[in-house]
Amino acid sequence: MICPDYIIEGLEVQFRKIEQQRMQGLPLLNPALQVEAVGFRQWQDLCLGVLITPWFMNLMLIPHEGDSWSDEQIGDKQTYQFPSGPYEFILGEEEGIGRYQMCSLFSPVFEFDDQQTAVSTAKQVMLGIMDEENQDGLSTCESEINRRWHGEEEQDEVVTPESPEQDRSVAISDRLQQPVSRRDLLRGAIHQDSEQ
Repeated sequence: MICPDYIIEGLEVQFRKIEQQRMQGLPLLNPALQVEAVGFRQWQDLCLGVLITPWFMNLMLIPHEGDSWSDEQIGDKQTYQFPSGPYEFILGEEEGIGRYQMCSLFSPVFEFDDQQTAVSTAKQVMLGIMDEENQDGLSTCESEINRRWHGEEEQDEVVTPESPEQDRSVAISDRLQQPVSRRDLLRGAIHQDSEQ
């Protein structure tokens, strides 16, 4: 099921305002990209999709209406189980759209040379997270993603009460036809292969 147009349009309008009012002149913007909501659809009682901006690409969860997450603090984290594994989202809020949750895929987004490549990646992400064959044991915890993104050495993961087995994760996409792990995606494998 597709999410209502007003949710998608409101999201794009608000993040275009953020780009124009808060982000102008910052060196982390990729001028080849623009704000675009991709693949939004109904998931449970929420709208799920990918938001592309010149400074990030995130999975987004948006309620249809009401006070979703009103008892939680901005910045609180919550893990959701998708067919491909668990994903950690963080709570945010913006005037015009209210509260939403986001899971960072790319930030910044300099690995994308054009909007078409970013949109293709976002579409593959939406397919990949719903495919249980994409489970590969990689973490979706923010600290682990950041460590791998920056190319730091892998460490043997120890399962502790603070990092239960269910917090392990996933490849989120196919390499535009071929399997790719979340690690490869975060290192720009889709983007690099699309140039060949």
